[in-house]
Amino acid sequence: MRLNQNTLLLGKKVVLVPYTSEHVPRYHEWMKSEELQHLTASEPLSLEQEYAMQRSWREDADKCTFIVLDAEKWQAQPGATEESCMVGDVNLFLTDLEDPTLGEIEVMIAEPSCRGKGLGTEAVLMMLSYGVTRLDLTKFEAKIGQGNEPSIRMFQKLHFEQFSLKNRTVTLSRLGSLWLM
Repeated sequence: MRLNQNTLLLGKKVVLVPYTSEHVPRYHEWMKSEELQHLTASEPLSLEQEYAMQRSWREDADKCTFIVLDAEKWQAQPGATEESCMVGDVNLFLTDLEDPTLGEIEVMIAEPSCRGKGLGTEAVLMMLSYGVTRLDLTKFEAKIGQGNEPSIRMFQKLHFEQFSLKNRTVTLSRLGSLWLM
């Protein structure tokens, strides 16, 4: 989404930056992990396909993607590259043409050493805020594989409620105004 191409969002634990071609090699390495493929219900892509996906996420009006950086590492090391501070990504997809106020949110903390430290939670809260304030969203859904218990628990802590269960996917929903808690 071009709207966020020059946007940097700074939190206490994470920094969100637009997904650029410079991030693709590291992202591609992450997605070779069978564990991440399983948790994110993703198929492995070639490096060329990953670059094409990054271009699509940048150009398509219905996708808003940020790379999640470790804020402590990014701020503590002068001259640190974004790539060296990458820990995951967070996305909003505007997939319901009949309801432009609905966004589907995803988060992935790909670096195993960074999981369970609240980085995903802060990234989601920042993205919810961005969705409400910049994209005029009022409702959010998270579609998560049934076996991804850490993600399900995280979204439930953020007041997402189970909406449906089909095709081994749990759909959780939340009204945007609740992000102000």
